[in-house]
Amino acid sequence: MQKLSMDELNRPDVESFKSQTKTPIVIILDNVRSMHNVGSAFRTADGFAIEKIVLCGITATPPHREIEKTALGATQSVVWEYVQDTTEAIHALKEDGYMILAIEQANGSTELQAAEVDSAQKYAFIFGNEVHGVSDEAMRDVDACLEIPQFGTKHSFNVSVTVGIVVWHFVQKLKLF
Repeated sequence: MQKLSMDELNRPDVESFKSQTKTPIVIILDNVRSMHNVGSAFRTADGFAIEKIVLCGITATPPHREIEKTALGATQSVVWEYVQDTTEAIHALKEDGYMILAIEQANGSTELQAAEVDSAQKYAFIFGNEVHGVSDEAMRDVDACLEIPQFGTKHSFNVSVTVGIVVWHFVQKLKLF
């Protein structure tokens, strides 16, 4: 077995990527502290051609070298915006027809594998702070809540891992490949 070269991967350049059809998903980062987690979310968003990332509250914004350590240039390809108030971002996305889904452990949450995915629906996922999770204010405005089942002693996955798991689940259910 031999690894593929960069040329054999046939990836689009940044300008081509910006004009290609995007996956109907928006990632909302609600007060995410770690710039490495922010950069990782950008890299995942690029990998799955997500529409955009909305950075809220204390979440750091590009350009920043700590974000770039894990983004590896994805801040140049992925559309992003900063909105101070997460609930303001939620309301704007709802007006644009997005279903707002918090990724959180909560009463009434649906396990990720049981989530129904509609290919005609646009989705916005809210990923919360590494310690406190999705803010209480944001939780009041979501359409539903998804939870990733876990079997170990820790209470949660790292937010960057969670972004990858959730987005992959929806991309493969949307049958975009």
